Amino acid sequence: MDVSGWLKGKRIGVLYGGRSAEREISLLSGRAVLKALKKLKFNATGIDAGPDLPFKLKSKKIDFVYNVLHGPWGEDGTVQGMLDVMGIPYSGCGVLASALAMDKAFSKKIFEASGIPTPSWQTAYRGGKPPRISRFPAVVKPAAQGSAIGVSIAGNRAELASALKKAFRLGDSVVVEDYVAGTELTVGVLGGRALPAVEIVPDNKFYDFEAKYKKGKSRHIIPPRLPAAVVKNAQELAVRTFNALGCRAVSRVDIIIDKKGLPWVLEVNTIPGMTETSLLPDEARAAGLSFGGLILEIIRYSLAQK
Repeated sequence: MDVSGWLKGKRIGVLYGGRSAEREISLLSGRAVLKALKKLKFNATGIDAGPDLPFKLKSKKIDFVYNVLHGPWGEDGTVQGMLDVMGIPYSGCGVLASALAMDKAFSKKIFEASGIPTPSWQTAYRGGKPPRISRFPAVVKPAAQGSAIGVSIAGNRAELASALKKAFRLGDSVVVEDYVAGTELTVGVLGGRALPAVEIVPDNKFYDFEAKYKKGKSRHIIPPRLPAAVVKNAQELAVRTFNALGCRAVSRVDIIIDKKGLPWVLEVNTIPGMTETSLLPDEARAAGLSFGGLILEIIRYSLAQK
């Protein structure tokens, strides 16, 4: 499909901002995408998503939406469903894949049903029984947040109690999973094919919010410092995971390689960051795609698979 030809004359709305805890990152990603689309001479406009979003889309006569909303209300299927009802095509995954990937407990169930290795886990609910932890450390994360917001690594029961309290501030359910020591990789999947894998080396204890978005707080190493066969295995697993959730166009799969060289899928990000410190643009560059070229490919696959 000639995506550039299709987009000419169309009004493109870049959705960013929103109401989630990832609002500031979404603004950065959205502005970068908007700048790139304008540089490519497309008729693009930025839209800060709020309760009046349907009115804005109609009043601006938007023909295509490039969605850069991170977190709840933008990455969890809600906006995707609204756009489907309005008949406006959009970038990225559809309703079901977005909802499944955003909820870490449900995505874990899909992983297990599909034979995709993922660390052992359990779900804790606000007001319910505390999780039974047989060994530490344990990773505690809100079930429906992104960008490592609210994530902690608990080394003992006192730290677990504190971590649960922190995570429950962001939702009614929390995933507690076994901590797997090893090398952290992320693999973007574009149009059903794996991009080059990136090894992530954070300055902090783990790849937390600061390490993700503060310049100089993590290193992205391409290719990873691992045997080629291990990296290839991780890329193949990323594609399997992408397909298991029913993803479309683009997603990024976070993986830990343990000390035996075995991969473990942690989670899937269906709207990867597009900031200057983001991983997906780094992977695209390693594959020979410019930032603008990456955006066009995402749009092309989104339209082709719609």
